[in-house]
Amino acid sequence: MTRVLGGPYCTQVLGDHGAEVIKVEPPQGDEVRDWGPPFHEGDASYFIGLNRNKRSMGLDLSKPEGRDVLMRLLEDADVLIENYKPGTLERWGIGYADTLSKKFPKLVHCRISGYGGEGPLGGFPGYDAIIQGAAGWFSVNGTTESGPTRVGIPMVDMGTGLYAAIAILMAIIERETSSQGQYIDMTLFDSAVSLMHPYTINYLLSDKVPVATGNAHPNVGPYDKFRTKTVDIFFGCGNDRAFSRLCEVLERPDLPKDPRFEANSGRVTNREELRVELESVLIRLDGEDVCKRLMEAGVPAGPVLDTAQMYHHEHTKHREMAVSRDWYRMSGIPIKFSRTPGSIRSTPPKFGVHGREVLAEIGYGADEIETLAADGILVEERRR
Repeated sequence: MTRVLGGPYCTQVLGDHGAEVIKVEPPQGDEVRDWGPPFHEGDASYFIGLNRNKRSMGLDLSKPEGRDVLMRLLEDADVLIENYKPGTLERWGIGYADTLSKKFPKLVHCRISGYGGEGPLGGFPGYDAIIQGAAGWFSVNGTTESGPTRVGIPMVDMGTGLYAAIAILMAIIERETSSQGQYIDMTLFDSAVSLMHPYTINYLLSDKVPVATGNAHPNVGPYDKFRTKTVDIFFGCGNDRAFSRLCEVLERPDLPKDPRFEANSGRVTNREELRVELESVLIRLDGEDVCKRLMEAGVPAGPVLDTAQMYHHEHTKHREMAVSRDWYRMSGIPIKFSRTPGSIRSTPPKFGVHGREVLAEIGYGADEIETLAADGILVEERRR
């Protein structure tokens, strides 16, 4: 019972690895079906990227008959994951504490919300970028010229989805011992605060408020984007040994002996002076060749690619991270099990296409299903 990003991303990860995921959509459908262009047969790319390996049914939970269907669905369910506004399920009489935990003691109920149900911001809505701002992400992203900047990838939502997947699996493992489910209270805000590394600990140890450093790492140097003759490249030196290897490749053996650069702390403090020294060499060299030589020397490095270059890269293909099935093209499955690998068994579903099938599986007869559809409880076309 999730929409938008965090919950759908979580359930797609679980679905990739064999979980049977029934996506119960409200009568209006998951709103990201409209978050385009681009579209495929009416569904936006945003929806398509988050909803493979699921079945969809439309259900009006605002009506008692819809909630009765949900109770039937939960009879043999392991997990309920939802992102309704805190208090909604409780108002409908199907909250975890009073109802679900008693009717389904083994159920794991995971709720994702913006800020949780209590506290100064409890109950308020939250989107990824709103939480980025509130959790400090804007303040450390960008440059002095750009000012505070949103992180382009919706990592608050996706990070919350990953945390939720981990939490669900831990709860299921714990259930093997206790035979009891539990309630998981996941929020975008908590996840965003926890992901503010190393800025939070930097502040707490130094009492200095972190600022944006552009592409440069706040604690490590050099760890930044650099210009070459051909392409921008990025490399990082996590220790003095790696810095010496970098300087050997660039034929600047003098730099590690320079008092400004001999230790990481100095390289961070004097990052702009170091940039001038490095780019005076790099600007005359082919970036791809430099990256190859640096990697061969044990220094992490790579060209800065765009989305198309990334997707069509030979290593992306080798790692099976560029996949296709009929019309569906998407990134692959990042978790690589040796014995039980994940798979793409079905493409993202059209709205409500599996409703009748799911109801039949949980014991509804044909006449009952027709009645539910006629009464608008089972929703088969999105309501606008």
